[in-house]
Amino acid sequence: MVLGQLGNRINNALSDFTKSNVVDDKAFDDMLKVICAALLESDVNVRLVQSLRKSIKASVNLDNIPTTANKKKVIQKAVFDELTKLVDSGVEPYKPRKARPNVIMFVGLQGSGKTTSCTKLALHYQRRGFSACMVCADTFRAGAFDQLKQNATKARIPFFGSYTEADPVRIAREGVEKFKKEKFEIIIVDTSGRHRQEKELFKEMVDISQAVQPDQTIMVLDASIGQAAEAQARAFKEASDFGSIIITKMDGDARGGGALSAVAATKTPISFIGTGEHMYDLERFAPQSFVSKLLGMGDIAGLIEHVKTVTGGADNNKEMMKHIEQGKFTVRDMRDQLGNLMKMGPLSKMASMIPGMSQMMSGMGTDDQDTSRRLKRLLYIMDSMTEKELDSDGICFQEQPERMIRVARGSGTTVREVEELLSQHKMFSGMVKRVGGKDGLASRMGGGAGAGGMPGMPGMGPNGPTPLQMRKMQERMAQMGLGGGPGAGGMPDMSQLMGMLGGGGGGGGGMMDAMRNLMGGMGGGR
Repeated sequence: MVLGQLGNRINNALSDFTKSNVVDDKAFDDMLKVICAALLESDVNVRLVQSLRKSIKASVNLDNIPTTANKKKVIQKAVFDELTKLVDSGVEPYKPRKARPNVIMFVGLQGSGKTTSCTKLALHYQRRGFSACMVCADTFRAGAFDQLKQNATKARIPFFGSYTEADPVRIAREGVEKFKKEKFEIIIVDTSGRHRQEKELFKEMVDISQAVQPDQTIMVLDASIGQAAEAQARAFKEASDFGSIIITKMDGDARGGGALSAVAATKTPISFIGTGEHMYDLERFAPQSFVSKLLGMGDIAGLIEHVKTVTGGADNNKEMMKHIEQGKFTVRDMRDQLGNLMKMGPLSKMASMIPGMSQMMSGMGTDDQDTSRRLKRLLYIMDSMTEKELDSDGICFQEQPERMIRVARGSGTTVREVEELLSQHKMFSGMVKRVGGKDGLASRMGGGAGAGGMPGMPGMGPNGPTPLQMRKMQERMAQMGLGGGPGAGGMPDMSQLMGMLGGGGGGGGGMMDAMRNLMGGMGGGR
C-alpha cells in the first residue's frame, strides 16, 4: 500500500523521538514537524494538519506530566489519538439486518470503481451469511451491464439488468421488487457515474432513490482525488443525502490520506476502503484499527475476524484441532492450512494486522506475487499425493523414496521441492508435538484435550482462556524467561514472542524459521 509510506514516515518520527536521550520542547516540535510534513505530502488539507498539530500540543504539556509517568508513551498516545480523530467522522455507518431486505444504492463519479465495489460489497455480505444480489441501473455507460454481469457471474451472485430498457428508474424498481419477492437480504443497486455539474444525472439519481427507497446510499470515491474528495462529498450529500462512503484504490495512491481526512471532515462515515483489484480486497473501515495498522501496531481484532470469515470459524478446523491436542500434524493438516493462507489474500496484508510483523516482512524482502506462486507449488505437490499419504505423518516417504519421484512427476515439480516440503512438515509436526499431547505445553498450562474449543489454543473455551488458565500461562512463561515488564500482566512483548517462535529447543528451528524456509525454499523447478 502506497499509504504505508506515510505510516513509515510517522512511525520513524515517533521512533527517533523515543530513542532521543532528552525529552524537551525542541525534540517534541521536531517530531511534530516531520509528522505534519508527511501528512501534507499525503495531500491532507493544511487546515486539518494545523488543527492536528494544535490538538497534540494542547493535549501534551511536558511540564505538567507527572514524574512517575513515561513522557514518551504519553506523547505517542496523544499522536495516535489525534491521528484517529483526523480520519474519524464520529458517525456509525448503517448495519444491515438479517431476515429482511436491505436495499443499498451506490452513487459516485465515473471511473471511481463503483461497479467493482458493488460486487465486492455483495461478496463481503455473502461470506457473512447474507443472501446478496445486484441490480444494474446504469444505462448511461456503454458496457456497464456487461461488466456487472461478468463480475456477478465470477462471484456467483444473482443479478438483474436489461440490454433493451433505457429507463434506469424502471430497471431499478423492477429489479428491487423481484429480489424482495425472492427474500434476498442484501439488494445492491448500481447507478450511473456522474459529476456534480451534471444536473440531469443528479436528477436521475434522486428519481432512482425515490423509486427504490434505499435503506442506505453509499458514495464511492477514488483515493487519487485527495482532498478534493471533500467538495465532491458535500455536493453529493446535498443531492442524495447518502449514508456512508467507500474509498477505493487505497493501495495505489499516496493521496489516500488526504481523501480519508477530507471525507471525515464532512462528518460522513467511511464504511469500507478498497485495497486492491481482487474481489476480496475490501476492508471494513475502523479509524482506530486503520491508524494502528498504518503505524505498524497491527490489528489483531481485524485479523481474527478475517481468519474466521475465510476459514469458516472453528467448525471447519475441528479435525485439525483434535490432531493438535493429540500432538499430531498430518500432511493433510498442512495442506488445509496453506489453502486457508491462500484464501486470506496477500501475505503483506496479513502481516500488517500483526504487531511488528509488517516491519519484519519488509526486512525479509518478501514479494506477494512470488510468495503466492510458491504457495501454489506447495499445494500442487500435496494435491498429487494419495489419501493415505495425506493422512500420514510423512514417514511413508522416508521408507519408500520412490513415492517422492511419483509425486514430483504428478505435480510438475522436482524431487528436491518435495523433499523440502516434507522437511518443513516435519519441522511443523515437531512444534505441534511440543504444544499438544499429554506432556505438551498446552497440558502444562492447564489445557488438555477435550477441554475446549478456542481455535488455535487447545484446551481453552470458546470465549478465550479462563483467569486460572491465564495465571498458569503467565507462570509457565515466567519459567521460560518470558515474564514481561510491570503492567504487562506477565505476557511477552513482540521481541520476546518472536524469540519464542524463532528459538530452537529440540527438533530444529521455530515457527518463524519454518515459515521463512517454507517461503524461501521453493523457488526451483522452473
